[in-house]
Amino acid sequence: MPWQTPTLRQCREMVRDDITTSLAGSVVVGNTVLRVMADAMAGVGRLVLKYLDWLALQLMPDTAEREWLDRHGQIWLVNADGTLGRKNAQPADGTIGLTGTPGTTVPEGTSWVSPTGVTYLSVEDKTIGQVADQPTEVAVLAINPGTPGNLPSGTPLTITSGQGGVDNTALTIDLRGGTDIETDEALRARVLARIRQPPMGGDADDYVHWAMSIPSTTRAWSAPREMGMGTVTIRFMCDALRPETGGFPTAEDIKVVQTYLDKVRPVAVRDFYVMAPVPEPIDFGLSLHNDSLALRAQVETSVAAMIDDRAAPAHAVDGTLVAGTTIMASWVSEAINRVTADFDLTMEDHPMPHNGALAVLGTVTYPVP
Repeated sequence: MPWQTPTLRQCREMVRDDITTSLAGSVVVGNTVLRVMADAMAGVGRLVLKYLDWLALQLMPDTAEREWLDRHGQIWLVNADGTLGRKNAQPADGTIGLTGTPGTTVPEGTSWVSPTGVTYLSVEDKTIGQVADQPTEVAVLAINPGTPGNLPSGTPLTITSGQGGVDNTALTIDLRGGTDIETDEALRARVLARIRQPPMGGDADDYVHWAMSIPSTTRAWSAPREMGMGTVTIRFMCDALRPETGGFPTAEDIKVVQTYLDKVRPVAVRDFYVMAPVPEPIDFGLSLHNDSLALRAQVETSVAAMIDDRAAPAHAVDGTLVAGTTIMASWVSEAINRVTADFDLTMEDHPMPHNGALAVLGTVTYPVP
């Protein structure tokens, strides 16, 4: 039987029985001093047992609360940037396009604010070009870390203090790289993976741990011998950083991972490849008995979360395709059932058809109203 903290009544009975035994048969009854003292000691004792019960949860990383989980992370994990434990949030950076009077110098530290309230500072002195109305690129950095600093191209930014010769509005050219602080669930998963899969001098799991230590990486997989004996292939996702691509990394993201892994991987690896997975849409037909747009959205969110949790890309071994995670129709049905029990699903199990294929939510076909 697992340990359970005794109830206050059980603690009282145990203390009273102990006193009775110690006094060779005397009974602790009524409102005697001994009974009052026994009940007080029982209350204190139960508080101590409850504390020990809570402390036991904190000593294990799979049940630890946030502060204690951070301590486990600092013991077990070293991140790509040299920090320990939880991956810190990163600020977005990139370029914006300025217009104004040609020859006007925009000093370093000039600030702009986005429509959502994120402030950016220029990190260089820049002189507006000699062609009027032709945007001049200026490097900027968000003053606060996090994904809100990532903006699509063409987003207007407003200068916070007027400056002669510079138009009040600038347009983003490329503002990327902002990431949020790592969640408890993601940190716990990394700690447990580090404990269960200790470093082995460059085995398949080591490459996954190294890739996952980079702030922008949220999922990673390794495929030894995919390109032949002595080779290693890494595929990864940037779900938080690249929502506009469905989490699939860009060439810039691949370069970041490649550069870091080149620093930590064994030199004996013959050939080393870092790649983005290839999206493989999972399509299915669905009839909801209580159909509504809101219910459809909840169902699709649930199925997408299930796919993200279970999916792994297909890969090859010595040139022969090894199937990735086949998305079972029963899994999709289970995900839908978390939202509603009244539905009819039309779908067959969906295997990954080619090298690098990674399951994503595809088209959900609903009956024509």
